[in-house]
Amino acid sequence: MPKRALITGITGQDGSYLAEHLLGLGYQVWGMIRGQANPRKSRISQLMADLSFVDGDLMDEGSLVSAIDQVQPDEVYNLGAISFVPLSWQQAELTTEINGMGVLRMLEAIRLVSGLDKSRTSNSSDIRFYQASSSEMFGKVAETPQHETTIFHPRSPYGVAKTYGHYITRNYRESFGMYAVSGILFNHESPRRGTEFVTRKITLAAANIKLGHQDELHLGNLDAQRDWGYAGDYVKAMHLMLQQPIPTDYVIGTGTMHSVQETARIAFEAVDLDWRDHVVVDPDLIRPAEVETLCANPTKAHTELGWKPTLSFEELIQTMVESDLRQAEWKQKYAELTLNSAW
Repeated sequence: MPKRALITGITGQDGSYLAEHLLGLGYQVWGMIRGQANPRKSRISQLMADLSFVDGDLMDEGSLVSAIDQVQPDEVYNLGAISFVPLSWQQAELTTEINGMGVLRMLEAIRLVSGLDKSRTSNSSDIRFYQASSSEMFGKVAETPQHETTIFHPRSPYGVAKTYGHYITRNYRESFGMYAVSGILFNHESPRRGTEFVTRKITLAAANIKLGHQDELHLGNLDAQRDWGYAGDYVKAMHLMLQQPIPTDYVIGTGTMHSVQETARIAFEAVDLDWRDHVVVDPDLIRPAEVETLCANPTKAHTELGWKPTLSFEELIQTMVESDLRQAEWKQKYAELTLNSAW
């Protein structure tokens, strides 16, 4: 029988890539969605015929118990979250409920369906659990690069909530013998990234400015540096983590940093433009508590998982620009055809 995987957040960037990867490995893949009118279902439209769906809500433990009981998964990937960090200051309580308490509710659902009691001597669950932790937990970094035992100092409600989710996952592993791991993933992007995120905001603006649809791009801290990789690579690391004989946590990243300014330069050069002619620094876009530098030390993942990224940062940004340029050109042609047909 093929393995069964349940993915929360399946309509997100990572969820869509992970679903593709698991289907390619022969898995039966279930996506947990809250209601049928998910506005981002288009992201997985090409996979719909091969996917199954189950209702569930990370704010409702009963619905999670029902989902786990119905699907009977071998693996659960908890990718569902409020993922846009700046929004977490505006919706701190909701971010905490989903990104923090939602992890606890899912762990409890697995524990209850698996029949685990409060003793570490109980039989371990057959369900393997992956928690999407984040490099934002490091925040005001204690050392560079950051590895699995680097001290956390989150600088946003998002980072704080993710830190709770990380620790409660470890606690359930140690308390109940659950196979539960966290992947501390550094920033990972793709053409499927939401337009509110800075990398996609930059690549989309470069495409639109090239076509004359936009004049300026407003950005915040140009000096902020991140370890950016390709989401399609990172979901493979998620799967590899759940195939190890002993559950443990891993840092996933490229080990190199790039600034927001460098991202803008590469994106605009891809369409033969100079970023300095179009980028405007907007103080309103600077975070209340900034995270200046994040850089991974993925040695453990390289050694134990055999995982390494395949796409360079420059290739990633250029791929995103090319995708956005194609989409913008298609929209332009569609608008012209619609206008002409109306006449």
